[in-house]
Amino acid sequence: MTDRVTADMWFDPACPWAWITSRWLLEVEQVRNVDIRFHVMSLAVLNDGRDELSEDYKEFLKTAWGPVRVCVAAEQRYGNEVLRPLYTALGTRIHLQKQERNTELYVAALTEAGLDPALAEVADSTDVDDALRASHEAGMRPVGQDVGTPVVHAPGPDGSPVAFFGPVITPAPKGEVAGRLWDGVLLVTATPGFYELKRTREQDPIFD
Repeated sequence: MTDRVTADMWFDPACPWAWITSRWLLEVEQVRNVDIRFHVMSLAVLNDGRDELSEDYKEFLKTAWGPVRVCVAAEQRYGNEVLRPLYTALGTRIHLQKQERNTELYVAALTEAGLDPALAEVADSTDVDDALRASHEAGMRPVGQDVGTPVVHAPGPDGSPVAFFGPVITPAPKGEVAGRLWDGVLLVTATPGFYELKRTREQDPIFD
């Protein structure tokens, strides 16, 4: 049997597409010899100073700081492994239950993940922003600044590291279909000089 490897995903809890990709990766864990490790990136950091953005997106970004700060504070206190249950608790509330991103949501998510609910206070503070920016930079460095979330770093088919944005998918593939997509993504992203495949999105995120 092939030894298990680790792949790393950078997420922003507010991004619906990252949420779907993360659920796909959890399926991949079940059908391929890969363990997924989660890290924080920030759409607010990525888009800081971009005045050309629409007003609606600027409003979205104002409430995107809170969840990533809470995640970074939790990781600092408890270690990286808490990001998995915390992301699930946050994402379920944000994307499935359509709850407002506020202190009440953060307290509930932290409590569900078995973490100190007082960490919700950091959502409106800049105390962890240096660590947030460092985590963001670690994820984005191999892929550049022209992409968003999710970003994945993984061993390619020959074991060499690959990094990529996406895949942007909906709904999340299940079972062996999830595994075949993983195989294909690794194959194309490990090809020297390969940069992009894209088509117009015709569906909104499907959370099933």
